[in-house]
Amino acid sequence: MEDYSAIIDGAVERLRPLCAERCKTGLILGSGLGGYAEGLENARSLSYAQLPGFPVSGVPGHAGRFVVGDRFGKRVIVMQGRFHFYEGYPAPLLALGVRVMRRLGVETLLLTNAAGGVNLSYRPGTLMVIRDHINFAGVNPLIGQNDDSFGPRFPDQSRVYDPGLRAALRETAEAEGVPLTEGVYMMFSGPSFETPAEIRMARALGADAVGMSTVPEAIAAVHCGMRVLGISLITNMAAGILDQPLTHEEVQETANLASKQFTRLVDAAIQHVF
Repeated sequence: MEDYSAIIDGAVERLRPLCAERCKTGLILGSGLGGYAEGLENARSLSYAQLPGFPVSGVPGHAGRFVVGDRFGKRVIVMQGRFHFYEGYPAPLLALGVRVMRRLGVETLLLTNAAGGVNLSYRPGTLMVIRDHINFAGVNPLIGQNDDSFGPRFPDQSRVYDPGLRAALRETAEAEGVPLTEGVYMMFSGPSFETPAEIRMARALGADAVGMSTVPEAIAAVHCGMRVLGISLITNMAAGILDQPLTHEEVQETANLASKQFTRLVDAAIQHVF
């Protein structure tokens, strides 16, 4: 815990001058969605590699840096790329960025990801606000000694994705003409895509989308006392639904094609929800 705390303290020290003032809103951008950070005004960035002891994201589509800037008159801090359990990082490191943001003053966290569609009514390009999640990866960032300065040993998880934020986003999306559905996200460990049998299981358990991220960050954010909002971009239909193989290139390509609608939704969230 001592070394872990030192990594957080070091990152906060390096990032605080970029914030200039407290950043109340944080974003974590998933595969193919990092381009949103390029639209921030007065943006300044710092790569993860410049932060002592910080993990480095090695997945295509993840730039691997913090970006601080302004959007609609609000100062936001963005993680342009995240860390994944399948990259071999220990569970506590998956919460590192969230805890750094919390120390910098973030109160509301928007988590985004590219996901596979399990709900048969979904199509590539569907935007889904996350109502709840199923942690099927067997990883929890709170395993180990608890840091009481962030939160309690046994945090409640009955309302991970803030109901008020979800309702406000749905209303705003409707007003902006951005189609938005709501569903349950299920995390698998990866890096292999799920099998058709696993997808049938996920659907039977109530999942609408599957992916390999987001859940550890959401758990850590709730532990820290943040309000959490999650958005999944459905980039492909999950295994066994269509008679075609799954590739990460398809994920990135669909994310790029859907970037305009995604940007409109995130803009609406920053302008009217946060």
